[in-house]
Amino acid sequence: MHSIYEVIGSIAAVITTLAWLPQILKILRERQARDISLISTSALATGVFLWVVYGLAIGSMPVIVSNTVTFLFIALIVGLKLRFG
Repeated sequence: MHSIYEVIGSIAAVITTLAWLPQILKILRERQARDISLISTSALATGVFLWVVYGLAIGSMPVIVSNTVTFLFIALIVGLKLRFG
């Protein structure tokens, strides 16, 4: 029964991680990010980074991998905000 929860967690991780791609592509396409809140996005990046730390502590690959990729996506959005903000 444990493995079904890992599958559910993995599917949720893929969906929530890939949800950031449209935002990244929109910023790149329009070359503007003034509507993105730097404080909110930075806070989210910090929280996601802490999820990576938590995932490492409990040894959960879905938590580690998805939150590492999500952190990279959100960090990219912060960088794009600073560049195109």
